[in-house]
Amino acid sequence: MRLIGLTGGIGSGKSSVSRVLAQAGAVIIDADAITHDLERRGQPVWCQIVHAFGYPVLTADGELDRKKLGRRIFSDVVERERLNAIVHPRVRQEIAKAIAQTQETGVKAAVLDVPLLIEGGLYRKVDQVWLVYAEPEQQVKRIAGRDRVGEDTAWQRIRAQMALSDKVAYADVVIDNRGRFQDTEEVVLRLWQNAVADA
Repeated sequence: MRLIGLTGGIGSGKSSVSRVLAQAGAVIIDADAITHDLERRGQPVWCQIVHAFGYPVLTADGELDRKKLGRRIFSDVVERERLNAIVHPRVRQEIAKAIAQTQETGVKAAVLDVPLLIEGGLYRKVDQVWLVYAEPEQQVKRIAGRDRVGEDTAWQRIRAQMALSDKVAYADVVIDNRGRFQDTEEVVLRLWQNAVADA
């Protein structure tokens, strides 16, 4: 099975590209979805987060308040590393299980959708790295519009991640998402068809 690692930066359009691939029939192993499952109320990872960060990071119904936790970790690198140390090892375990299960189905190719594919070292586990690219100013506009936050907050979130310009060095394929998304979509569909044909 050919495993494509899909990554980008916040506001780059990676999630939109992932949806296009899913609609084209790709099996998507979604690290964010896995993370959300692990962080549901009562799960071991949820318990560890609450122990580390306290009850203020919870909503009234006891689920994680992602916005509140996000504000806390995006502004403090120590807090961010603390959260990553809790979450990332378990996410990696679940990703490994999901890859093995997908391989057993006999599909020719699959997509591992991971925002921190490069930072977390998972790029070494894939056959190709596809990077969704946008300019930082475009990322800011998309984050501000999507999350209804100010530009300063959007820049803070971007700077908390590795710059897309630095990620390019790790990419086998750079998906240029600076223009019309319709054009990006055409490129992505062609890339996926070729990946399946070559698998």
